[in-house]
Amino acid sequence: MSMSTPSTKILDHIVHLTPPGTVDEVSQQFRDLGFNVIPGGTHAGGLTENALVVLQDGVYLELICFTHPASHYPPGSIPRQKRDSNPWAWKEPGWIDYAFLGSSSTSISKLINARAKKEKSMIRYDAEVEGGRERGDGKVLKWWIAAPTREHVRGATPFFCGDITPRGWRVPLDPPSNAQHPSGVLGVAHVRLLVEDQALSDMIANMTSVIGKSPVSTTARRATWVLDTPRTDAAGGKPRLIISVPEAEDEQQTLIERGEGIYEVAFLVNPGKKTGQTRTPYGKIVWLHG
Repeated sequence: MSMSTPSTKILDHIVHLTPPGTVDEVSQQFRDLGFNVIPGGTHAGGLTENALVVLQDGVYLELICFTHPASHYPPGSIPRQKRDSNPWAWKEPGWIDYAFLGSSSTSISKLINARAKKEKSMIRYDAEVEGGRERGDGKVLKWWIAAPTREHVRGATPFFCGDITPRGWRVPLDPPSNAQHPSGVLGVAHVRLLVEDQALSDMIANMTSVIGKSPVSTTARRATWVLDTPRTDAAGGKPRLIISVPEAEDEQQTLIERGEGIYEVAFLVNPGKKTGQTRTPYGKIVWLHG
Protein backbone atom coordinates (compact mmCIF):
# COMPACT_ATOMS: atom_id res chain seq x y z
CA MET A 1 0.00 0.00 0.00
CA SER A 2 1.25 3.45 -0.90
CA MET A 3 1.14 6.48 1.37
CA SER A 4 -1.13 9.39 0.42
CA THR A 5 -3.75 11.41 2.24
CA PRO A 6 -7.26 10.10 1.55
CA SER A 7 -10.20 11.37 3.54
CA THR A 8 -10.73 9.57 6.86
CA LYS A 9 -14.20 11.00 7.57
CA ILE A 10 -16.49 9.32 5.03
CA LEU A 11 -19.22 7.32 6.76
CA ASP A 12 -19.45 3.95 5.02
CA HIS A 13 -21.85 1.76 7.00
CA ILE A 14 -23.39 1.08 10.40
CA VAL A 15 -23.49 -2.42 11.85
CA HIS A 16 -26.58 -3.88 13.57
CA LEU A 17 -26.28 -7.30 15.24
CA THR A 18 -29.05 -9.79 16.01
CA PRO A 19 -28.89 -13.32 17.50
CA PRO A 20 -27.39 -16.18 15.45
CA GLY A 21 -29.38 -17.29 12.42
CA THR A 22 -31.85 -14.40 12.47
CA VAL A 23 -30.97 -12.50 9.30
CA ASP A 24 -34.40 -13.22 7.79
CA GLU A 25 -36.21 -12.15 10.95
CA VAL A 26 -34.32 -8.86 11.34
CA SER A 27 -34.82 -8.16 7.64
CA GLN A 28 -38.57 -8.34 8.17
CA GLN A 29 -38.33 -6.18 11.30
CA PHE A 30 -36.60 -3.44 9.32
CA ARG A 31 -39.09 -3.79 6.47
CA ASP A 32 -41.86 -3.26 9.02
CA LEU A 33 -40.08 -0.04 10.03
CA GLY A 34 -40.24 1.19 6.43
CA PHE A 35 -36.83 0.19 5.10
CA ASN A 36 -36.18 -1.63 1.85
CA VAL A 37 -33.95 -4.57 2.80
CA ILE A 38 -31.92 -6.39 0.16
CA PRO A 39 -29.97 -9.66 0.43
CA GLY A 40 -26.32 -9.57 1.40
CA GLY A 41 -24.49 -12.87 1.67
CA THR A 42 -22.09 -14.91 3.78
CA HIS A 43 -18.74 -13.52 4.84
CA ALA A 44 -15.45 -15.24 4.13
CA GLY A 45 -14.97 -18.02 6.67
CA GLY A 46 -18.71 -18.61 6.99
CA LEU A 47 -19.08 -17.25 10.54
CA THR A 48 -21.45 -14.39 9.72
CA GLU A 49 -24.12 -13.45 7.18
CA ASN A 50 -25.93 -10.23 6.46
CA ALA A 51 -28.64 -8.26 4.72
CA LEU A 52 -28.35 -4.62 3.64
CA VAL A 53 -30.31 -1.39 3.84
CA VAL A 54 -28.79 0.88 1.19
CA LEU A 55 -29.43 4.62 1.56
CA GLN A 56 -29.41 7.31 -1.10
CA ASP A 57 -26.33 8.99 0.39
CA GLY A 58 -24.35 5.80 -0.28
CA VAL A 59 -24.18 4.79 3.38
CA TYR A 60 -25.75 1.46 4.30
CA LEU A 61 -26.95 -0.46 7.32
CA GLU A 62 -25.43 -3.90 7.71
CA LEU A 63 -27.91 -6.26 9.38
CA ILE A 64 -25.53 -8.95 10.52
CA CYS A 65 -25.72 -12.10 12.60
CA PHE A 66 -23.56 -15.11 13.27
CA THR A 67 -24.62 -18.14 11.28
CA HIS A 68 -24.47 -20.38 14.37
CA PRO A 69 -24.17 -19.94 18.15
CA ALA A 70 -20.75 -20.58 19.66
CA SER A 71 -21.97 -23.93 21.03
CA HIS A 72 -22.30 -25.19 17.43
CA TYR A 73 -18.50 -25.48 17.22
CA PRO A 74 -16.58 -28.07 19.28
CA PRO A 75 -14.63 -26.50 22.18
CA GLY A 76 -11.00 -25.96 21.28
CA SER A 77 -11.60 -26.44 17.54
CA ILE A 78 -10.21 -23.94 15.06
CA PRO A 79 -13.72 -22.81 13.99
CA ARG A 80 -14.62 -22.23 17.66
CA GLN A 81 -11.42 -20.24 18.22
CA LYS A 82 -12.22 -18.09 15.19
CA ARG A 83 -15.81 -17.62 16.40
CA ASP A 84 -14.72 -16.61 19.90
CA SER A 85 -12.02 -14.21 18.61
CA ASN A 86 -14.40 -12.34 16.31
CA PRO A 87 -14.55 -8.71 17.55
CA TRP A 88 -18.36 -8.89 17.71
CA ALA A 89 -18.60 -12.33 19.36
CA TRP A 90 -19.37 -10.93 22.80
CA LYS A 91 -21.48 -7.95 21.74
CA GLU A 92 -25.10 -7.65 22.79
CA PRO A 93 -27.59 -7.36 19.89
CA GLY A 94 -28.21 -3.87 18.54
CA TRP A 95 -26.07 -1.12 17.02
CA ILE A 96 -22.58 -2.49 17.64
CA ASP A 97 -20.12 -0.82 15.27
CA TYR A 98 -19.64 1.54 12.35
CA ALA A 99 -17.20 1.90 9.48
CA PHE A 100 -15.64 4.76 7.58
CA LEU A 101 -14.64 4.31 3.96
CA GLY A 102 -11.07 3.10 3.66
CA SER A 103 -8.68 2.81 0.75
CA SER A 104 -7.38 0.02 -1.46
CA SER A 105 -4.10 1.82 -2.17
CA THR A 106 -3.21 3.70 1.03
CA SER A 107 -2.60 2.35 4.52
CA ILE A 108 -5.25 4.04 6.64
CA SER A 109 -3.75 2.48 9.78
CA LYS A 110 -0.34 4.06 9.14
CA LEU A 111 -1.94 7.39 8.32
CA ILE A 112 -4.00 7.53 11.52
CA ASN A 113 -1.24 6.14 13.73
CA ALA A 114 1.18 8.79 12.50
CA ARG A 115 -1.43 11.49 13.06
CA ALA A 116 -2.22 10.20 16.54
CA LYS A 117 1.46 10.04 17.50
CA LYS A 118 1.96 13.63 16.38
CA GLU A 119 -1.15 14.79 18.25
CA LYS A 120 -0.33 12.65 21.31
CA SER A 121 -3.71 10.92 21.33
CA MET A 122 -3.98 7.30 22.39
CA ILE A 123 -5.81 5.76 19.43
CA ARG A 124 -3.92 3.17 17.39
CA TYR A 125 -4.98 0.93 14.51
CA ASP A 126 -3.78 -2.53 13.54
CA ALA A 127 -2.37 -3.06 10.07
CA GLU A 128 -4.92 -3.78 7.33
CA VAL A 129 -6.23 -7.31 6.87
CA GLU A 130 -8.17 -8.65 3.92
CA GLY A 131 -11.85 -9.47 4.25
CA GLY A 132 -14.62 -10.49 1.90
CA ARG A 133 -18.08 -11.83 1.30
CA GLU A 134 -19.80 -14.00 -1.30
CA ARG A 135 -23.11 -12.64 -2.56
CA GLY A 136 -26.10 -14.83 -3.23
CA ASP A 137 -25.41 -14.54 -6.96
CA GLY A 138 -21.92 -15.99 -6.47
CA LYS A 139 -20.01 -12.74 -6.91
CA VAL A 140 -17.01 -12.63 -4.54
CA LEU A 141 -16.25 -9.29 -2.89
CA LYS A 142 -12.92 -8.31 -1.34
CA TRP A 143 -11.82 -5.41 0.84
CA TRP A 144 -9.22 -4.20 3.33
CA ILE A 145 -10.17 -3.73 6.99
CA ALA A 146 -8.27 -1.45 9.37
CA ALA A 147 -9.57 -1.67 12.94
CA PRO A 148 -8.57 -0.14 16.28
CA THR A 149 -6.16 -2.20 18.35
CA ARG A 150 -7.63 -4.46 21.02
CA GLU A 151 -7.02 -2.06 23.92
CA HIS A 152 -9.67 0.24 22.42
CA VAL A 153 -13.38 -0.53 22.79
CA ARG A 154 -14.63 -1.94 19.49
CA GLY A 155 -17.56 0.14 18.31
CA ALA A 156 -16.50 3.38 20.01
CA THR A 157 -14.10 4.40 17.27
CA PRO A 158 -14.73 3.32 13.67
CA PHE A 159 -13.07 0.65 11.63
CA PHE A 160 -12.26 1.32 7.98
CA CYS A 161 -13.39 -0.70 4.98
CA GLY A 162 -11.51 -0.10 1.71
CA ASP A 163 -12.73 -1.92 -1.38
CA ILE A 164 -10.47 -4.07 -3.52
CA THR A 165 -13.36 -5.07 -5.80
CA PRO A 166 -15.72 -2.25 -6.91
CA ARG A 167 -17.69 -0.69 -4.06
CA GLY A 168 -20.83 -1.00 -6.18
CA TRP A 169 -20.62 -4.76 -5.75
CA ARG A 170 -20.66 -4.34 -1.98
CA VAL A 171 -23.17 -1.46 -1.91
CA PRO A 172 -25.60 -2.03 -4.80
CA LEU A 173 -27.12 1.38 -5.55
CA ASP A 174 -28.13 0.09 -8.98
CA PRO A 175 -31.01 -0.24 -9.58
CA PRO A 176 -31.93 3.03 -7.79
CA SER A 177 -34.98 1.30 -6.30
CA ASN A 178 -32.60 -0.45 -3.89
CA ALA A 179 -32.26 2.86 -2.02
CA GLN A 180 -35.94 3.85 -2.12
CA HIS A 181 -37.74 3.25 1.17
CA PRO A 182 -41.45 3.35 2.09
CA SER A 183 -40.51 5.41 5.16
CA GLY A 184 -39.04 8.13 2.95
CA VAL A 185 -35.54 7.68 4.39
CA LEU A 186 -32.89 9.57 2.43
CA GLY A 187 -29.76 9.12 4.48
CA VAL A 188 -28.12 9.29 7.90
CA ALA A 189 -28.70 12.43 9.98
CA HIS A 190 -26.47 11.47 12.90
CA VAL A 191 -24.84 8.64 14.79
CA ARG A 192 -24.66 9.25 18.54
CA LEU A 193 -22.29 7.39 20.83
CA LEU A 194 -22.30 7.24 24.61
CA VAL A 195 -19.10 7.27 26.67
CA GLU A 196 -18.27 7.53 30.36
CA ASP A 197 -17.80 11.04 31.77
CA GLN A 198 -14.14 10.44 32.53
CA ALA A 199 -13.51 9.10 29.01
CA LEU A 200 -14.99 12.01 27.04
CA SER A 201 -11.84 14.12 26.69
CA ASP A 202 -9.75 11.15 25.55
CA MET A 203 -12.45 10.09 23.10
CA ILE A 204 -12.56 13.58 21.61
CA ALA A 205 -8.78 13.52 21.16
CA ASN A 206 -8.88 10.03 19.64
CA MET A 207 -11.70 10.87 17.24
CA THR A 208 -9.96 14.06 16.18
CA SER A 209 -6.94 11.97 15.19
CA VAL A 210 -9.13 9.49 13.32
CA ILE A 211 -11.17 12.07 11.42
CA GLY A 212 -8.34 14.51 10.92
CA LYS A 213 -10.50 17.44 12.01
CA SER A 214 -11.48 19.01 15.31
CA PRO A 215 -15.15 18.88 16.30
CA VAL A 216 -17.38 21.60 14.87
CA SER A 217 -18.89 22.06 18.33
CA THR A 218 -17.83 21.02 21.82
CA THR A 219 -19.44 21.36 25.24
CA ALA A 220 -18.66 19.85 28.60
CA ARG A 221 -20.96 16.93 27.73
CA ARG A 222 -20.70 16.30 23.98
CA ALA A 223 -18.69 16.87 20.80
CA THR A 224 -19.93 16.87 17.21
CA TRP A 225 -18.16 16.30 13.90
CA VAL A 226 -19.52 16.68 10.37
CA LEU A 227 -18.85 13.62 8.21
CA ASP A 228 -18.99 13.05 4.48
CA THR A 229 -20.87 10.34 2.60
CA PRO A 230 -19.84 8.15 -0.35
CA ARG A 231 -22.28 9.98 -2.63
CA THR A 232 -21.91 13.75 -2.74
CA ASP A 233 -24.91 14.32 -5.05
CA ALA A 234 -27.54 12.84 -2.73
CA ALA A 235 -30.40 14.84 -1.20
CA GLY A 236 -30.16 15.85 2.44
CA GLY A 237 -27.35 17.19 4.57
CA LYS A 238 -24.15 15.65 5.81
CA PRO A 239 -24.31 13.24 8.75
CA ARG A 240 -23.10 14.22 12.19
CA LEU A 241 -21.07 12.06 14.54
CA ILE A 242 -21.93 12.90 18.14
CA ILE A 243 -20.01 11.66 21.17
CA SER A 244 -21.64 12.43 24.48
CA VAL A 245 -21.96 11.40 28.09
CA PRO A 246 -25.38 10.16 29.22
CA GLU A 247 -27.94 12.96 29.39
CA ALA A 248 -30.88 10.99 30.84
CA GLU A 249 -31.43 8.06 33.18
CA ASP A 250 -32.21 5.60 30.38
CA GLU A 251 -29.00 6.59 28.61
CA GLN A 252 -27.00 5.96 31.77
CA GLN A 253 -28.61 2.55 32.08
CA THR A 254 -27.81 1.75 28.45
CA LEU A 255 -24.18 2.67 29.01
CA ILE A 256 -24.03 0.41 32.08
CA GLU A 257 -25.60 -2.52 30.23
CA ARG A 258 -23.93 -2.21 26.84
CA GLY A 259 -20.74 -0.22 27.39
CA GLU A 260 -19.41 2.59 25.23
CA GLY A 261 -20.64 2.73 21.66
CA ILE A 262 -23.60 3.64 19.47
CA TYR A 263 -26.73 4.65 21.35
CA GLU A 264 -28.90 5.92 18.50
CA VAL A 265 -28.94 6.34 14.74
CA ALA A 266 -31.00 9.15 13.21
CA PHE A 267 -32.24 9.25 9.62
CA LEU A 268 -33.27 12.08 7.31
CA VAL A 269 -36.71 11.48 5.76
CA ASN A 270 -38.68 13.21 3.04
CA PRO A 271 -41.03 16.01 4.12
CA GLY A 272 -44.45 14.64 4.97
CA LYS A 273 -43.07 11.32 6.23
CA LYS A 274 -43.07 10.26 9.86
CA THR A 275 -40.69 11.76 12.37
CA GLY A 276 -40.01 10.92 16.00
CA GLN A 277 -38.33 8.03 17.77
CA THR A 278 -38.63 4.27 17.49
CA ARG A 279 -37.26 1.86 20.05
CA THR A 280 -36.71 -1.59 18.61
CA PRO A 281 -35.73 -4.63 20.70
CA TYR A 282 -32.16 -4.01 19.58
CA GLY A 283 -31.64 -0.26 19.35
CA LYS A 284 -32.97 3.28 19.05
CA ILE A 285 -33.87 4.95 15.76
CA VAL A 286 -34.71 8.63 15.27
CA TRP A 287 -36.53 10.06 12.25
CA LEU A 288 -35.88 13.68 11.22
CA HIS A 289 -37.06 15.76 8.26
CA GLY A 290 -34.32 16.38 5.72
